[in-house]
Amino acid sequence: MTHLSDWTYVVTDIEVDGPWAGPNSMRSFASVATTTDGRTFGEFEAVLEPLPGAAPNPRTKEWFDSEPGTWEAATENPEPVAGVMRRYVEWIRALPGRRVFAASPLSFDGTWIDYYLRRFTPYGLHQGPYEEDRLFDGAALCLRSYTAALTGRPVADLPTPELPPHWLGEVEHTHRAIDDARGYANLLHFLARNADTPAITFDA
Repeated sequence: MTHLSDWTYVVTDIEVDGPWAGPNSMRSFASVATTTDGRTFGEFEAVLEPLPGAAPNPRTKEWFDSEPGTWEAATENPEPVAGVMRRYVEWIRALPGRRVFAASPLSFDGTWIDYYLRRFTPYGLHQGPYEEDRLFDGAALCLRSYTAALTGRPVADLPTPELPPHWLGEVEHTHRAIDDARGYANLLHFLARNADTPAITFDA
């Protein structure tokens, strides 16, 4: 039987230029490798070149333009995607313990990371039982769902900007991938510390 401390969570945030992987591109992403008890084993951060034939969604680009500095942070000095994803796999495989992907919400960030892994590497987030060489051990963790379970509030009622800042370790949610990944890593630590509380309130 494994313990919580045996697991390394690859807590990840992404920045994309539209809603659809393929027609649009993931422009940057970052991961923090951490345990529920707060140990951290490193960070990974990258800015990616756009996918061939892809283009930013106009409404998404309008949002970026309304948030000063976010587009520059997500697009400056991009690297070829294939090389970044290979490095990302090597970084994950070097982490200690059993590895699990985590994001908030998993349904969005996880979909994009899975698409990029499967397109540019032999891996995915959740690989089938017929795949013996796996990048992650078991299913991924949705931090938004974890928060909902421990607070008793609907998932849709928990957007990150409305969470108490100390839950995120006082890390400002800037929409720069590494800042947001660090905040979500702190959220994982907070939730794990309070998992035995009957119901976490926003005053906790």
